[in-house]
Amino acid sequence: MRGKQQKSVVDDKYAQWKSLVPVLYDWLANHNLVWPSLSCRWGPQIEQATYKSRQRLYLSEQTDGSVPNTLVIANCEIVKPRVAAAEHISQFNEEARSPFVKKYKTIIHPGEVNRIRELPQHNHIVATHTDSPDVLIWDVEAQPNRHAVLGATLSRPDLVLTGHKENAEFALAMCPKEPYVLSGGKDRSVVLWSIQDHVTTTASDPSANKPVGSGATISKQNGESPSVAPRGIFEGHDDTVEDVQFCPKSSQEFCSVGDDSCLILWDARSGSKPVIKVEKAHDTDLHCVDWNPFDENYILTGSADSSVRMFDRRSLSSDGVGSPVYKFEGHKAAVLCVQWSPDNPSVFGSAAEDGVLNIWDYEKVGKKKERGARTPNAPPGLFFQHAGHRDKVVDFHWNTYDPWTIVSVSDDCDSSGGGGTLQIWRMSDLIYRPEEEVLAELEQFKSHVATCASKS
Repeated sequence: MRGKQQKSVVDDKYAQWKSLVPVLYDWLANHNLVWPSLSCRWGPQIEQATYKSRQRLYLSEQTDGSVPNTLVIANCEIVKPRVAAAEHISQFNEEARSPFVKKYKTIIHPGEVNRIRELPQHNHIVATHTDSPDVLIWDVEAQPNRHAVLGATLSRPDLVLTGHKENAEFALAMCPKEPYVLSGGKDRSVVLWSIQDHVTTTASDPSANKPVGSGATISKQNGESPSVAPRGIFEGHDDTVEDVQFCPKSSQEFCSVGDDSCLILWDARSGSKPVIKVEKAHDTDLHCVDWNPFDENYILTGSADSSVRMFDRRSLSSDGVGSPVYKFEGHKAAVLCVQWSPDNPSVFGSAAEDGVLNIWDYEKVGKKKERGARTPNAPPGLFFQHAGHRDKVVDFHWNTYDPWTIVSVSDDCDSSGGGGTLQIWRMSDLIYRPEEEVLAELEQFKSHVATCASKS
């Protein structure tokens, strides 16, 4: 009975959200997934046209064993700002696949795909985590397309990164500065690799027939996938490491969070022990962390306590003392993913098991006249809630090619018994633009309507 009541509440909230889509969004695409995907990431842009662009999108299929688990490369058409008609973007069928998302290639993955991360310098090279100690590296453009049927031979990764002693399932990051990979696992360690020696740059050869978006390939070897030993193993956590992130301006500095409630900052040049260890970053398990790409002093953490916290590393000390600069409390369940906007230094998103993806601006905290004040009970800093998912939002990713465009994915097993929902969306620019600009535009629109009315 209680389950039915909860479903009814979710359905009512969803119906209310869907009715507001034409007002809240500039564009939205809803794509039903037969199998859940625990990760979603943008790949390279492959085409620009007048009204839309085309871009690779990475997701996965976490199956029940009747067919193989897969890493999926899709082509996604992204409608440009102020092109989509408001009345059309809310007319989608939840059970249907979106015409904007087309499967391009399938890789048969050894085990479930728990996490996908792309190499920023060459974003057709991706790393995946599965239920094993190894990290798998794939050149998705060079990998052959496979047909996912029961008994099919597994695709062969281009590289296998070894070094964990137990399963490493979620904590995974790629370095923005160098082709380095970072991982954390159940063995409580953080492991660092360089794949520099295996990445062959082809950009210097103008005659090279290389795929769109690629500037490098992984050197091929016959037989088994070549394995890469770690550059460093870092120990300081007392429980499973749940997430890791590089400092945006350094390949030697990184941070990690875990089930021991700790936030740890590392520097590979200083040895394998923590530089700073914040013992009680939250009161319970930490699930996610991100480092501000504009200001390397600011680090976000998300936790099972439903909150997001922002730390300033200048105020952290090596004796484990460190209070957050801000606490953001707008979720009703565990926070699973946090990510800074690639375009706005003070804006970030957080996704949680409550099915909501919140967009925050820390500069609005403490301002007397917050945009959020239009909703009197909105938590400080919160200025947009994406409520289009009906189950836990397991991952999302800001688009670096298309500002304010986000892909998000939910695992719908609890609400509908299977599958998932992938949504690509962009909020209306009237929500985040300066208030004076918005009011001026609305005034202009009002006078235009008045003129049209007088003529008729």
